[in-house]
Amino acid sequence: MFFLLKSLKLLLVIATLLFACIFRTPFAAGLRGWTFGLILFISLGIIASELITWKGERTKTKLIIQFLVVAIASSGFFIATGTEARFNWIKHSVLNTEIIRLENLGRHFVVGYRNFDEVRELVSKRAIGGVFITARNVQNKTKDEIKQEIQTLQTIRQGQGLPPLWIATDQEGGMVSRLSPPLTLLPQLSSLIDSAAIDRSKDEVVNYAKTHGSELAEVGVNLNFAPVVDLNKGVISPNDKFSQIYQRAISTDANIITKVASWYCQTLEEYGVRCTLKHFPGLGRVETDTHLEDAELQTPVEELAREDWIPFRTLMSDTQSLTMLSHAKLVAVDPEHPTSFSKPVVTGILRDDWNYNGILITDDFSMGAVYRSKDGLRNATVKAINAGVDLVLISYDKDLYYEAMDALLKADLRNELEQQALEESRRRLETIS
Repeated sequence: MFFLLKSLKLLLVIATLLFACIFRTPFAAGLRGWTFGLILFISLGIIASELITWKGERTKTKLIIQFLVVAIASSGFFIATGTEARFNWIKHSVLNTEIIRLENLGRHFVVGYRNFDEVRELVSKRAIGGVFITARNVQNKTKDEIKQEIQTLQTIRQGQGLPPLWIATDQEGGMVSRLSPPLTLLPQLSSLIDSAAIDRSKDEVVNYAKTHGSELAEVGVNLNFAPVVDLNKGVISPNDKFSQIYQRAISTDANIITKVASWYCQTLEEYGVRCTLKHFPGLGRVETDTHLEDAELQTPVEELAREDWIPFRTLMSDTQSLTMLSHAKLVAVDPEHPTSFSKPVVTGILRDDWNYNGILITDDFSMGAVYRSKDGLRNATVKAINAGVDLVLISYDKDLYYEAMDALLKADLRNELEQQALEESRRRLETIS
């Protein structure tokens, strides 16, 4: 009986230790509210129970097992408390930074949230430039309730004399429709397309976009992370759990994508909602999922320019859209860094070669391709800003915002942020607001 009980305790404390090591990673973001307390409860409970029974005759084997249980439980406790203490110190440090510094660097962040009071505090402190809303923020709420929350944030912003916040969402239609319900659930944009006679599809696309544009504007959203202009290369991979571009892309034809996306974006702009062209340099050929791991785009630049980049380059010139940078590595240009913080790609191709002076926003920095990269979140954030990125998106795990902002604040103190890049980005953000 002794060995059975200790074996069960040993398994429990090992599981607790593993949770202690990961509860502050993005993978546990949705569980974090109660995980920390549970880790402490289990660890301290088992330590106490072992100390209480630490008496009487014990064989050497029994003592070793008891010692292991206590040691592992103690490790889980100290790792969890140490990790939580570090996070709270960084959060405190960020929130108590001078307002002018928070404003200057905070304009570069768009963040998601799980607690409205917390995001309201960030807005009050001028610590962010935008907010991402998704299903968890609108669940069981009416359009009027969503509108009121957004207006609360914009009213704070207006009182500060600052440009309106970016209020962003993912409302592509079909499988990625984060605000449906309460907004209308529409099918994939690709379902409207008659590839044999594309111009016949214009009215349907425009009406589709009117629904998106009017409903998003009604609740206060001014930035939609759509359309997907990645070329559909039919890549279906067991390693792709979430991106699934083959289901979300508009077409296999770059010219059709360009036309449809143009109609869609121009219509949304009539309602004061900006589009986002995603995911440069294109995920249609990528077989792994940047949500979870490193991904590479191996295609030569010349081939991408002939096909995949036609929609991006055309629409970046002809619309007021933002462009989202994916975390796939463009191997032919920079095999070391994801596009989202690659200076050779962002500065070299987009800013210099293409002379693009619009807004560049990253895909979510909570994704594994960034968080688990050799650079890590902190270095990735600094490199992104120095490369010429305007907005860093941290949508899934909002707690990472504090780590990223802390990295920028410290880099600024060490004069590691390129002032020209910051000034040019400030001008772009102020011009487009």
